[in-house]
Amino acid sequence: MKVILLSDVKNLGKKGDIVETAEGYGRNYLIPRKLAKEANTMNMNQALQDKKVAEHRAAQRKDEAVMLAAQVEKVTVKLKLKVGANGKLFGAVTSKDVAEALIKQTGLEVDRRKIELNDTVKLPGSYTAVAKLHPEISAKFNVIVETDEN
Repeated sequence: MKVILLSDVKNLGKKGDIVETAEGYGRNYLIPRKLAKEANTMNMNQALQDKKVAEHRAAQRKDEAVMLAAQVEKVTVKLKLKVGANGKLFGAVTSKDVAEALIKQTGLEVDRRKIELNDTVKLPGSYTAVAKLHPEISAKFNVIVETDEN
């Protein structure tokens, strides 16, 4: 029996795949649990159309990520933070701090969960951060931590 998967099924396939299964497995397990639908001509055409739309959207997201990466790589983010008597920062600089400074200084919105700092930032200086904008695309940019003289 041919079925179109409506969600990922372990050891069978991913969402949107058209797979051949045993008659009983398809009728008694996959279809009642809304994990698959029968692969008739109408459902096949719909699945192919959905797949084309998904591929087009993925290509658009990748193009947007490439453009954003080109902009982010040109940026240098400057942070002014208070420093203790020993020259260390009060706490460490996190990806959230870098993301907020990036938005404030440039207007480029990058999710804080996609920004990674290579080193723990506890001292003033220059550091490199990586923004993972897409599974295949990442952009490196500089983060400069300065002392705030207030």
